[in-house]
Amino acid sequence: MKLPISLAAAVLLTAAMPAHADHHGGSTIVEAAVASPDHETLVAAVKAANLADTLAGDGPFTVFAPTDAAFAKLPDGTVSTLLKPENADMLRSVLTYHVVPGNVSATQLIGMIESNGGTAELTTVQGGTLTASMSGGNVILTDAKGGTATVVQADVKASNGVIHATDAVSLPA
Repeated sequence: MKLPISLAAAVLLTAAMPAHADHHGGSTIVEAAVASPDHETLVAAVKAANLADTLAGDGPFTVFAPTDAAFAKLPDGTVSTLLKPENADMLRSVLTYHVVPGNVSATQLIGMIESNGGTAELTTVQGGTLTASMSGGNVILTDAKGGTATVVQADVKASNGVIHATDAVSLPA
């Protein structure tokens, strides 16, 4: 039996998720990130940028959340520089570039990619664009600088949206 591409990709995306991934449905995006052992850097950045209250708000939001390993790939000193109070505006810009208004599940995102000829443009809260595509059954995000991030965990549900963990930090123009 052949599965449609979107269904096969959704199965691949969700198969790699830990069993607890769906248990945050009653938590806000911020609470779910705080509970994740893989998002300590993101949580510190959200707090430093004074975005915790916003991301704990009604939403809904779709957050492409870089893991700690994703932040570790940045050049030495980048994270510590961004976390300085004088760089709060730049940090806010980077973080809000990872947030899309609405609640976009992996299945919906894959459907958008397929119905739009292989890519889907997502307008971020920051005002920039992330371009989503598929490669090897994975959702790939291409940022304004041409960098790519792979969704490594999809559909972590929160009371005010959904989180998709990524393996890289996306950068606005």
